[in-house]
Amino acid sequence: MSTANFVLIIFEFLFFIWCFVDHVVPQIHQNYCVVGAGPGGLQMGFFLQKAGRDYIIFERSGVAGSFYVKFPRHRKLISINKRHTGKPNKEFNLRHDWNSLISDDESLLVKHYSKEFFPKADDYVRYLNDFAKKLELKVQYNTDIKHISKQEDGQFYLKDSNGTEYSCKYLIMSTGIAVENIGRNFKGIEYTEKYSEISTNPDDYEGQSVLIVGRGNSAFETADSIMGATNLVHMISRSRIRMAWETHYVGDLRAINNGILDTYQLKSLDALLEAPIEQLAVVKKDNKLYVDAYDGDGSNAIPTRFKQSGQPDNFAIREPYDRIIRCLGFQFDFSIFDNATNPGRCQGTRVKKYPNIKPNYEASKVPNMYFSGTNTHSIDFRKSAGGFIHGFRYTTRALHYLLEWKNHGVVWPHVVVPYLDLMNIIIKRINEASDIYQMFGVLGDVAILRDDGQVAYFESFPVKLVNEFQKHTGYPEGPMIVLNMEYGKDFSGAGKDTFKSDRATGEPSEAHLSNFLHPVFYFYREPPKEMDIDGNKINLPRPDRIHHIVEDFITLWTAPESHLLPLRRFFEYVKNQDLRHFFAKSCFKMMMTHETIPESCQLHYLQNQGLPGTQMLFEAAQSLTVQL
Repeated sequence: MSTANFVLIIFEFLFFIWCFVDHVVPQIHQNYCVVGAGPGGLQMGFFLQKAGRDYIIFERSGVAGSFYVKFPRHRKLISINKRHTGKPNKEFNLRHDWNSLISDDESLLVKHYSKEFFPKADDYVRYLNDFAKKLELKVQYNTDIKHISKQEDGQFYLKDSNGTEYSCKYLIMSTGIAVENIGRNFKGIEYTEKYSEISTNPDDYEGQSVLIVGRGNSAFETADSIMGATNLVHMISRSRIRMAWETHYVGDLRAINNGILDTYQLKSLDALLEAPIEQLAVVKKDNKLYVDAYDGDGSNAIPTRFKQSGQPDNFAIREPYDRIIRCLGFQFDFSIFDNATNPGRCQGTRVKKYPNIKPNYEASKVPNMYFSGTNTHSIDFRKSAGGFIHGFRYTTRALHYLLEWKNHGVVWPHVVVPYLDLMNIIIKRINEASDIYQMFGVLGDVAILRDDGQVAYFESFPVKLVNEFQKHTGYPEGPMIVLNMEYGKDFSGAGKDTFKSDRATGEPSEAHLSNFLHPVFYFYREPPKEMDIDGNKINLPRPDRIHHIVEDFITLWTAPESHLLPLRRFFEYVKNQDLRHFFAKSCFKMMMTHETIPESCQLHYLQNQGLPGTQMLFEAAQSLTVQL
């Protein structure tokens, strides 16, 4: 072999090695990759960092929460910022703080960033960036992930817009649903404007007639901002409006944006119309926009053609418009995945904008790919608050606990107490807890009744996983009590009269008829093995016994007779034992006259921990109609 050939071979070999290292082997490897530094990604980062895990958060822009830099377009959030509740309890106050993330820093609450009940989006961007900075979260900014693949080694490989590659064992997608829906193309769509590109200056709509396509909060937000400047605003959508106060779903139309409903019902030119959007056609003539909602080809759009086409001459939107705006919402970005990692769309017309995931927040078809934040909302769409900050801050924590057990062998956090003390924990939870209050029907507390008379209490567990409790927590199963917060079964829904005179009850005997949010307890003698499936709904299995605490006007379940006595009797039924507390004098008397004595006497009096009676205490006890 000549020297020249030998040198050429060496050069080719070195070139191959360079290509392999530079283009095949990822430059950065983490155990956890979190894509997106919005509220869902930052919340996940907080839990990973607190647990000491190896992670990185990739953010496409130079700031956290970049979605809120532009959206909502008119800069006012619809998530409430209730700064005062009259109570000092932090957990209770989070029930009414819909914007703050979970942290250990008291300064990182949105009430310190805005005094407005509906904060400005700019204030929220400032809050999110302070959250990332103060907690020193590992966020890598200006890293726009463009491609995600998975190799035979089980690792995920990510490539950003600069060609830099990364790898990780576990991938957590927290990109939200940030891609604007185009909707089905219709003829003349090029004459319409997208919500993301419209002017937010009302002066630009002065004296114009505007048609808005869509009927979500972005559509009504737009209508509300321009209706004072326009000739009229018409809104068209395929379905009727759904008011949040009818459905008890915070994603439906909120009162803050519904000013146009007044002007519509009071016949002041503005109006709403239902029609299939995909059948629309827009025709432009003389700088005016005409709409055909009949055959979709535009032939029936011009009023002079109504007669020969057979279209009614009183067609609702027969007059021309100056502008047509599309406000059709957002969807998850599926474009960055290859065939092996694409999670696929969730099944169903209304939830296909979300990725297809399982109740443990893992992609249905891609192991070790998880989701946190808004993009998990398919699990509880129109049922709870998982698509919103005050909901997914808790589902993100649940995901973290699930991963801690699955990947690191850390059992789901819990406390073990005597059964006698279970009621005290329950009373505290139903009156303070924000997680089960906001994620009603999705996250619930689970009490495992042990053979030794103790109870293991687990907070905020995904109720859809109770049939696989040990698999997801690492704790042995057994008889269990599940605490779930629920609305009445037939109370919520579009068109429901939620203000009817008999909308609520205060009678303990009618607790099962409660309509507003209230605690419900499910007791299972044997751990449930299967979930009840009703269409696309998954409900808790039929229990051996169920107990409702009657709804309460001030959501304070502490009334001795109406709330606590029925609850105590439920717990007594479960264990078949007396759970009352007694004075030391009473315990002594029963010990001398009975073969068995109540549990409280065994745990307290016989261990010199009984409550000594005084005349004042005896008189107070006798004055109660019910001795607890």
